Amino acid sequence: MPDDARPRFYLTTAIAYANNQPGLHTLYEVIGADVIARWHRMLGHDTRFLTGTDEHSVNIAMKAAEENRSPRDFVDEKVALFKAAEDALAISPDRFIRTTDPDHIRAAQELVRRAYANGDIYVGTYEGWYCPNEGFRNVTDVQETARGTICPNHPDVPLQWLTEKNWFFKLSAYQERLERHFLEHPEFVQPDHRRNEMLGFIRQGLEDFSISRAGSGWGIPFPIAENGETAQREDGSWDPEAGTIYVWYDALINYVTGAGFPDDLASFERYWPADLHVIGKDILRFHTIFWPAMLWSAGLEAPRQVWAHGWLLAAGGERMSKSRGNFLDPGDFVAAFGSDVARYVALREVPFDKDAEVSWDGFVRRYNADLANDFGNLVNRTVSMAGRYLGGERPSPTVQGLAAEWGMRLAAYREALDGLLLHDALAELWEFVGAANRLVDAEKPWELAKQVKAGDGEAEERLRGVLGDLVEACRLIALAAAPFLPASGPRVLAQLGYDWPYAPDGNGGPALLDELAWGAHAGVGG
Repeated sequence: MPDDARPRFYLTTAIAYANNQPGLHTLYEVIGADVIARWHRMLGHDTRFLTGTDEHSVNIAMKAAEENRSPRDFVDEKVALFKAAEDALAISPDRFIRTTDPDHIRAAQELVRRAYANGDIYVGTYEGWYCPNEGFRNVTDVQETARGTICPNHPDVPLQWLTEKNWFFKLSAYQERLERHFLEHPEFVQPDHRRNEMLGFIRQGLEDFSISRAGSGWGIPFPIAENGETAQREDGSWDPEAGTIYVWYDALINYVTGAGFPDDLASFERYWPADLHVIGKDILRFHTIFWPAMLWSAGLEAPRQVWAHGWLLAAGGERMSKSRGNFLDPGDFVAAFGSDVARYVALREVPFDKDAEVSWDGFVRRYNADLANDFGNLVNRTVSMAGRYLGGERPSPTVQGLAAEWGMRLAAYREALDGLLLHDALAELWEFVGAANRLVDAEKPWELAKQVKAGDGEAEERLRGVLGDLVEACRLIALAAAPFLPASGPRVLAQLGYDWPYAPDGNGGPALLDELAWGAHAGVGG
């Protein structure tokens, strides 16, 4: 693997709390990241895609206790729901990581040890609000309401006022380096307006943050005792007095675990730093300020880019959640649409860079307009006419009309995908679908076929050219859309008489850009 000559691409999603069944709003970023992973695999890149679950929150331990179950039993059940939902949506991670995995426990403890050796952690006393879902909150991060003090990201989860001795990380020591990194690497946080938000936060002054919890609860044992020695006892157990690693510190480290740290350093050297973290906008501070400082403290590089997407909003702009009862069940979604359509409508209806209101009716309209009427109709008409008028022959495409349109749309499609504007990429591709349908309406192959029957040689040449262009258009759309529609791509190519050269996850096969050249298979088959 280390001598693999292919360009490598390592991307991750945020890991989801395993405290409930997932909603579509939770899996939206995983669908988007899966598209990006498939795109890179089909380009011929050595792609590693990581997703998974965060299992050590206090909230999980509390919910498990309410059900008289162990936390491990509780999270195992929830993780199975996440995996089933991802399978139903054709998500293809190279690893589904769990923060309870043994190698992740080793990685988290090693990063703590490195931060300690670097002089970046110290014992202090924390007093303030604690959100069981998100952790310690600064005074500026909570809201006063008629119901009391709430965490804006988890308004239905009661906050706890804590006073406890624990370990702190010297985030303040990285203030200048973080600001310089943001300025020297404008691509580090995207979209730009999110980068500006975080840069503004840094400039307000950074405070050190707690990285441990007192007690021996549900979590990764903190590896260092208060005297600086190891907290591991001679029998291999951990001293409960040392407490556990704070859930956010633990969770972020999954990204280096997934690259091979600390067990497989050859793999880690290959895949780190990550090329892309895809996350929700509400956890941007942890990923773009805390996380780089943690990595630098451990002598590791920061990720190359963090992309913050917006939220799927219910009617009236309300954030979706299970507790509010306004979320979309991914199982229902896939049952109604199928996996490909579910993926398509979610990414077409919701811009990947901002919030958007969604509705079931809107998804249905999008399916009918884009997939059933536009693309589905184009493929069905093309296959039917080629079979009826040419006996199933595949004529070579011409170099007029659609060929130029394709060159322009493909360039825009690639630019949008590389810029992570997945909705714009689909819009470009469907502009080309529209152009192909307009060619059918303008040329009327059924009328040309009548003229051919009447002995018109010129009409025969035109008919072969039009149908050659339409077959080629369908081939190219199916290939280009395959990261979004992984089941439809092979099916459409089979209808057109072509083999599908890629594995189910997009690996193997020829470089996609070669396949996306107009006329790449001209004169082959028939």
